[in-house]
Amino acid sequence: MLSLEKDGRGGRVLVPPRVYAPQDDTLLLAQALEREPLRPGADVLDVGTGGGTLALAAARRGARVTAVDRAWRAALTTRLNAALARLKVEVLHGDLLAPVEGRRFDLILSNPPYVPAPGPGLPRCGPAMAWDAGRDGRAVVDRICDGAASLLRPGGALLLVHSGLCGVAQTLARLNRAGLRAEVVDRRCVPFGPVLSSRRRWLEAQGLIEPGDEKEELVIFHADRTD
Repeated sequence: MLSLEKDGRGGRVLVPPRVYAPQDDTLLLAQALEREPLRPGADVLDVGTGGGTLALAAARRGARVTAVDRAWRAALTTRLNAALARLKVEVLHGDLLAPVEGRRFDLILSNPPYVPAPGPGLPRCGPAMAWDAGRDGRAVVDRICDGAASLLRPGGALLLVHSGLCGVAQTLARLNRAGLRAEVVDRRCVPFGPVLSSRRRWLEAQGLIEPGDEKEELVIFHADRTD
């Protein structure tokens, strides 16, 4: 059944089952987007768009938006929400940055899968595609850090959100090695959701959380291409 979810800007988006609904990470990144200077007609890429919340937020500011998701259901949901909002968004189905190889953008947004997971590899289907990201939670984050610079115009920027469980220092170092000037621009502690709560013992065993932890820190990274 379709649900109607708040998008953080007073609007709502339709989200069907098995598509990632706007949550604290989405809304925190949407707030960072609101603070970002964005000229009309700027080219914006939303990687891992889910239901399209961030893509629509950028389109409302007059940007030319391309949204990518590797789940067909998510891509179709974003197309539906863009049509309902009467906003123009190019929606592509594919794996992370691959569908836009060779193109350049002024801003890249990403709320990627980042939850540490005990299973090997990445899920190929089902709702866990939206959050499971390998044993350290970095299977997708590292690929975005490594590939974003080549898709940014000089002066362009990446806005990325993930859990502090994945390693804040690792992301800053990786973005800097890729040629971007990176910093943390926002943090927020939120209660564990159902997925992290269900993995509490495993996360403790991996040393990713302390016994009794009930909250995770969400972190927003801003990385500029300065050359």
